[in-house]
Amino acid sequence: MSRSRILFGFWLLFAPIIARASVFATIHGVVHDPQHRPIAGAQIKLNAADSAFTLTAVTSSVGEFQLSQVPIGIYTLEASAPGFASSLQTITVASGTNPVFHIPLDLGAATQSVTVTADAGSVSSSDSVTPTTLITRQMIDQTPGATATTGMQMITNYVPGSYMTHDMLHIRGGHQTSWLIDGVSIPNTKIASNVGPQIDPKDIDQLETQRGSYAADIGDRTYGVFNVLPRNGFERNRQAELLLDAGSFYSGEAQISLGDHTARTAWYTSLTGSRSNYGLATPIPQILHDATNSGSGFVSLIRNQTASDQLRLDAQYRQDFFQVPYDPSSTDYECASDYYCSYGLRDGQTERDSFVIANWVHTLSPKALFSFAPFYHFNQSNYDSRASDLPVATTWHQTSNYIGGQADAHDEIGPNSFSAGVYTFYQSETDLFGTFINDNSAPSQPNTQSNADAAITEFYLADDLRFGRYVTLLGGERFTIYRAGIDETAIYPRIGASIEIPRLHWVLRGFYGHFFQPAPIQTVSSSVLNYASNLPGGENTFTPLRSERDEEHQFGIQIPWRGWTLDVDTFKNRIDNFLDHSNLGESNMYFPVAVDGALVRAWEMSMRSPELAHLGRFYVTYSNQIAEQRGNIIGGFTCTDPNDPACNLGPGYTPVDHDQRNTLNTGFTANLPMHTWFAGNVYYGSGFTNGLAGTDTGPYNAAYLPVHTTFDISTGHTFRENWTVTANVLNATNRRILLDNSVTIGGFHYNDPRMFSAQLRYRFHF
Repeated sequence: MSRSRILFGFWLLFAPIIARASVFATIHGVVHDPQHRPIAGAQIKLNAADSAFTLTAVTSSVGEFQLSQVPIGIYTLEASAPGFASSLQTITVASGTNPVFHIPLDLGAATQSVTVTADAGSVSSSDSVTPTTLITRQMIDQTPGATATTGMQMITNYVPGSYMTHDMLHIRGGHQTSWLIDGVSIPNTKIASNVGPQIDPKDIDQLETQRGSYAADIGDRTYGVFNVLPRNGFERNRQAELLLDAGSFYSGEAQISLGDHTARTAWYTSLTGSRSNYGLATPIPQILHDATNSGSGFVSLIRNQTASDQLRLDAQYRQDFFQVPYDPSSTDYECASDYYCSYGLRDGQTERDSFVIANWVHTLSPKALFSFAPFYHFNQSNYDSRASDLPVATTWHQTSNYIGGQADAHDEIGPNSFSAGVYTFYQSETDLFGTFINDNSAPSQPNTQSNADAAITEFYLADDLRFGRYVTLLGGERFTIYRAGIDETAIYPRIGASIEIPRLHWVLRGFYGHFFQPAPIQTVSSSVLNYASNLPGGENTFTPLRSERDEEHQFGIQIPWRGWTLDVDTFKNRIDNFLDHSNLGESNMYFPVAVDGALVRAWEMSMRSPELAHLGRFYVTYSNQIAEQRGNIIGGFTCTDPNDPACNLGPGYTPVDHDQRNTLNTGFTANLPMHTWFAGNVYYGSGFTNGLAGTDTGPYNAAYLPVHTTFDISTGHTFRENWTVTANVLNATNRRILLDNSVTIGGFHYNDPRMFSAQLRYRFHF
C-alpha cells in the first residue's frame, strides 16, 4: 500500500467530524391532562431497570420534554405533577431511535400512580425499520448455558435465523457479523476467525441484535449486528462478584468482577478463566482430543466530565485454545471415500483478541450531539500440528492489527433527524504458513511469512423524517473506499419507511438497500500456493477476493396485544461475490473464498409474552429460510481447467453447506416462590445440507441431514441476597446426530452431548 493511501486514511481518522454514537437514543414526549391540555413543569424521571443510572427533565410550557444520550436498555419512565396521579411505565430503548411518548396524567392525589408495563425483550418503535431483539442481563443469566465464555445461546435462542454449525455462528444464511461496543464497531475483515463471541457474555449488560434493514450509520455486515452495552459500575456500590462454575467433561469456570460509581464516574472490571475437555464439535459421537481453555480481562469506564461531555473507555484481552478433535478409526467411511479423514489428527488452535476503544460524546444542545471514538484491535489465529503428524504437519499463523476511529454527528431540525459521520481503519496482516509432508508424498514447504495491508474509509449521511406521530421515512447513503489486494469503491442507498396504525399500534415497516462487505485482505500466502499445487487438482489457482455486495428487500410487521408482542418479517438478499469458506484439499484448514452469487430468502417470526399469571414469560423464535449459491468459485482457490465439469457449474442455484430450512426455539422462564426461577428451551432444526447426498457414502443419502431437537433447562435460587446457585443441563435427552459434514476444523461435526453444570455466585463489598 502506498504512503499516500496510509496518510489519507489517518487524516480521515483524526479529522474533526461531529458525530452521533449509535448506542444512544433520544426520547421525546408530551405530558397532558385528561382533556389533552399540556401540563407545564411536570417532572420526568428515567431510571435504568438494573442500575442506578438516571436522567431527569421538566416539561416546557407546551408540555414537551426530551431526554438525550439514553443508552440501549430497559427503563422505567415516570411522570408526575402537583394535583395529578403519577404515571409509571416500562420502556425498551433501541439505539439510534427517537421514540415519542404521549403521557396522560389523571386528576388525583399525588400519591396515586398509574403503571404500564411492557415486555422487556421486545423493541417497539414506530421510527425504526430494523428488526431488533434486546437481550438483557437477566435473560443471559437465566438462559441455559448462556453465561459460558464461548456460549452463543444468548443469540441463538432469541434471534430468528441464527444457529451454530461447524463451530461457527450463522445468521440469515451468512457468516459475517459486526460486534459493536457502546455503539463503536470493532473492525474485522475475517470470516469466522474466532469460535466464541467477541465479548464474554458475563461482561454484557444489554445486547441489542439487529437483522438487516440497517440505517446508513450502522455499517455493512448484512447478516447481523450485535451492539453491546457492557456492564458498568452504575449497578454497583463498591461491590465485587465471585462466580464459580463446574460441570461435566471436567469443565470449570471462574470470574471475579468489581465495580463502583460516584456521581460522575462508574467503572467495572473482570478477570475470567475457564477450561473443559469438550470444546469443538466432534467428527464422531466419541470425544477425543477436544480440550479447551480460555482466559480474559475486561475493563469499562464511564466519566461524566461535564454536563455536556461524557467519556467512555472499553478494553479487553482474551485468549482461547482449542484442541482439534479427531476420528480414531482409519476405516470409517470418511477415510474410505477419501472425502475427509481425521485419523491421527493432533492439531490445536490458539486464538488471541484484544481491543481498546475510547469514546467522547459531547452534547451541543438538547437536540444536537457529536462523538469521536478512536480504537485499536488485535486479532490472531494460530493453527499448529505436532511435527511428527502423519501425513502432514501444518503451521498457519494469522495476525491482524487494526487502528482507526469512528465519528458521528446528530441534529434534529423540525421533523428531521439528521446524522452524518465517518468510519475508517488501517489494517496490517502477517501470515506464516508451512507444511511438513512426513509420508514423503510431496515436497515439504518451509515456514514462510507474508505481509499485507489495507485501509477502508466509509462516509454516511442519513435522515429520519417524521410525519406526525405515526409515519417515519428513512433515507441514507453510504460511500465506501476500500484499498486492499483489489481497490474497490461503493456508493449505496438505503431507504425505508415505518407506519404505526393508530389505536391498534401495529407497526408496518419496509426497506430497500445495498451493502458492501469488505473481503479478507490476504487469501493465502505464497507457501500455501506451493502446497496447493501438489494436491489433487493442483492445476487450480488462487485469485484475489473481491468484496461481497448485497441487495436486500425486507418487509415486516409488529403487533402488540395485551402485553404480547408478535414480530414477523420477510426478506430477500441477492448477493454478488458471496464470501464463504472452503477447505484446502483434504487438509484440516479452511480459507475464505468468493462464490459467483447467492440468494437468501426467508420469513421470520418472534413472539414474546407478558408475565403470565405472575409466573413467568414465554417466547418463540422461528425462521423458514432458503440459502443457495450459484456458479463457480471466483475468488480464492479457483478452477482453471475449462474441461473439468467442476469448473462449469452453470447458472443454477444449489444449497450452501449451512442451509437449514426450518429453525425453531421456544422456551419459558418461570418465577417461582422463595426467589427461585426455572427456564427451559427447546431447539428444533430440520437438518443441514448433506454434502454427500447421492454418493451412497455414509449413513445418510437424502439432500438434508436428519432433523434434530434438543432440550435445555436451567434453574436458580437466590438466598441471603448475596448468594445465587444455578444448575444447567444442555441437551438433556443426550440425542446425538451428525449435524453437518462440511469439512472445516476437525472434519465432520456431531451436535453437542449432554452437559451438566452448577454455578455459584457471591456478591460482596470491598
